[in-house]
Amino acid sequence: MLDSPFTDLDRPPLSQAALNHALVRPGGLWSGITVVDRTGSTNADLAAAVRDGARQGAVLIAEAQFAGRGRLGRSWSAPPRSGLTFSVLLRPEPSSARQGWLPLLVGLAVASAVRRVAELDVRLKWPNDLLVGERKLAGVLAERVDSAVVVGVGLNVSLRADELPVETATSLAVEEAACVDRDPLVRAVLREIEAHYREWSQADGDADACGLRAAYLAMSATIGREVRVELPGERVLTGTATGIDHAGRLLVRSKDGEQTLSAGDVVHVRPHAS
Repeated sequence: MLDSPFTDLDRPPLSQAALNHALVRPGGLWSGITVVDRTGSTNADLAAAVRDGARQGAVLIAEAQFAGRGRLGRSWSAPPRSGLTFSVLLRPEPSSARQGWLPLLVGLAVASAVRRVAELDVRLKWPNDLLVGERKLAGVLAERVDSAVVVGVGLNVSLRADELPVETATSLAVEEAACVDRDPLVRAVLREIEAHYREWSQADGDADACGLRAAYLAMSATIGREVRVELPGERVLTGTATGIDHAGRLLVRSKDGEQTLSAGDVVHVRPHAS
């Protein structure tokens, strides 16, 4: 019984059958939801599934992940069932030039769901973090695999302060959120992703036509602020984050003019103290 998921009553397991019953339907985005006790990386597992011909809408949720990766290969881990760790498989039709919006779209969907269900003022830090104040609550990692895109999400739910991986992290429990039950949270998140993805796809990836850019900017913790951008090769760019372009890239106005930065070009984006 020591390995049973029911030994920690504050962290009950998710029900694969219940999630499929609630979220998988004809004509819907989600084609199947799999919940596993443990894996190295949900993104890596879904990337392998892409190469085996997996359908769009596959969702893989891990109760524990021992080789999770953040952006730029940073490690990420949490105690079993203390968070929501999952990846989704998307096969977007819009041109690749507009697919840079996908991690932002998923981040917006997660933030919207958490704001509604957990009643927290969650903000979006470009390119891939969800913040409460200045502390990281969740991260998003998108990876292209052939013609598909796998998007992973890690959301800290019931982690206690002494379980957080770094001092700059937080969790729904630490923030005393209205809900720390992973089941309604993951349902809300997946429904939000489906709604935003459908609207974005119907608009052929046009972030303005589907309202994605406006919704993202309204929740942004980056746009309008003075930022310090750390670039590869120990280069640093400082300036004002002025917007997000048609491809989901960050626009920064510096002393040398406006710079356009893609997520792959950036090591860190931090608030800059004048």
